[in-house]
Amino acid sequence: MLWEVFAIRYARFAARIRRENFLGVDPHDSAPMPIDFYVWLLRCGERFILVDTGFDSEEGARRGRTIERLPCEGLAMLGAPAGSIADVVVTHLHYDHAGTLDHFPAARFHVQEAELAYTTGRCMSYAELRRPYSVEHVCSMVRRVFEGRVVFHDGEGEVAPGVTVHRIGGHAKGIQCVRVATARGPVVLASDTAHYYENFLDYRPFLVVHDVEATLRGYDRLRVLAGAVERIVPGHDPLVMERYPAPDPRLEGVVVRLDVPPRS
Repeated sequence: MLWEVFAIRYARFAARIRRENFLGVDPHDSAPMPIDFYVWLLRCGERFILVDTGFDSEEGARRGRTIERLPCEGLAMLGAPAGSIADVVVTHLHYDHAGTLDHFPAARFHVQEAELAYTTGRCMSYAELRRPYSVEHVCSMVRRVFEGRVVFHDGEGEVAPGVTVHRIGGHAKGIQCVRVATARGPVVLASDTAHYYENFLDYRPFLVVHDVEATLRGYDRLRVLAGAVERIVPGHDPLVMERYPAPDPRLEGVVVRLDVPPRS
């Protein structure tokens, strides 16, 4: 099966600077470096798969982030009602990837077993380790476990023909990327295994990191999975919105299509 792939921007944080984004940069580097927040929709005929669920206005207010639209509103722009989504891949449980689960009442949620074990275990007693997580999001996922609506993966797994998940690690204990078969070859949605293009091109880890070695090895793994760096899509880079075309002029600046080659 070949899939269409869309990135939907639902929020942006413009007041970010370079030294807040990378390990090993000059601590005085205050060059502006905004961060965008995305979810990703996969479409094949009448079937939809969502990758990540973002966060809502309440969580954004706690984090000093203002959302532009709810992720489910972005999906509606592409003719994909949230209630019709049968499968959702949650790449990891950080606050900006695992909120709004209740907007998807028919979905099964695909997560790495290691990530849920980590976020419900001893490490969450340390303030620095739990900082990127929301207790409400984690508890919401646990409720889905008790409802029989969570599919656990241990390393690699198939979500649908042509859509696989791969545990990478590094940024979070159990973070996974998603490999999608498309007409232009395999597209790898890196999510936060690589926030920016610069992460995997220059082997420069993001500042929030669980395991630096796993992060660097993960950049190698992304290359293998994609077969070409041009088919790796980072999880937060504003350049994604510039490099790929909108599927409709009315969606310019909101949605771009990733299963076609980037603009030259």
